[in-house]
This record gives sequence, structure tokens and C-alpha cells, in this order.
Amino acid sequence: MAVKTIPLDAEAYEALARQKRPGQSFSELIKERFGRRTTAADLLRIAADFKFSEATLDAIEEQIRARSESPAGATDE
Repeated sequence: MAVKTIPLDAEAYEALARQKRPGQSFSELIKERFGRRTTAADLLRIAADFKFSEATLDAIEEQIRARSESPAGATDE
């Protein structure tokens, strides 16, 4: 793999270093953050790992229901 050297001022280096996890290279960090766009499939994979309680899911459903019944959510069809 080819390697490129890029100049960074001290402030930019520190900002990047603060974001880096232990054991993570700067290349890995940059590719993780800027290498590709997040897709809907990525979000679905991430969401599958979330564990929500029944109470939380009920509250979300109630908010969705309330918004759909709100005059602001009404549509002229």
C-alpha cells in the first residue's frame, strides 16, 4: 500500500489525535470518518444492536401517533 505524507499544523494534529481511539492508526481514523458515506443499510445494521425497553418503544409509538394526529402533520390528499 502506498503511503503519502501530509503536513498538519499542531492544532490540526491535536484535533485528529483527540478523536483517535487507543490502538487506532490515523489512517484508520481518517478512513472511518471520511472514507465513505453512511447508507441506510449501515444505519439498519447499527440500529439492530440497540436494545430498547418496551416502555421506550411504547413512548416512541405514542409520539408517532400524536404527530400523525396533529394538524401540523395533516396532508391534503
